[in-house]
Amino acid sequence: AQNLTPHEIKTIITRAGEGTKIVFTGDIHQIDQPYLDMQSNGLVYMIDKMKGEDIFAHINLIKGERSYLSELASNLL
Repeated sequence: AQNLTPHEIKTIITRAGEGTKIVFTGDIHQIDQPYLDMQSNGLVYMIDKMKGEDIFAHINLIKGERSYLSELASNLL
C-alpha cells in the first residue's frame, strides 16, 4: 500500500460494505512511485487520519520476514 496515493486509499476504504475488513500492508522504505515519499503516500496518510478510531488498528513490524538476503539488501542498498 506504500505506492498508493491518499486518494486511492480513500477510494478503497469508502467502498467497503458493512462487515468488511480491510488489511493494508506496506513498507514506506520501498516506495516505487516518483511522486510519493515517506510522508506523502496513502499508507502514512491513512494511519495518521485513522489512528485513535475504535475500528482501526496499526502495527509496525521491526524484523524482515522474507529472508536474510532481502533484509540485508534493504539495509545496505
